[in-house]
Amino acid sequence: MAVYVDDVKIPYRGMIMCHMFADTREELHAMADKIGVRRKWFQCPPKARWEHYDICRTKRAAAIRHGAIATDRYGASEFLSRKKRDQKMLDRLAHVRAPKAEPLLL
Repeated sequence: MAVYVDDVKIPYRGMIMCHMFADTREELHAMADKIGVRRKWFQCPPKARWEHYDICRTKRAAAIRHGAIATDRYGASEFLSRKKRDQKMLDRLAHVRAPKAEPLLL
């Protein structure tokens, strides 16, 4: 089981926010408690598409220090796709993440 933090950069009230999510709600709340994120910021259906916290960059760094796994901007999409067993989306994500060939300069 694990907690994850992505590296999206969402502007909000002068801060840059990202997402923190986890394999279980208990792990997610435990990490939020460790890094000082209030439970009132927890987002879940029906108001949100998935269970997560929006956290600022300093809280992201704190979560990583406490063992959270850093992901790229597609981490949340991959996480949700794996939960839904959506292989088509996982294939798309793999394609988007694949290294691109450098253009030839002739």
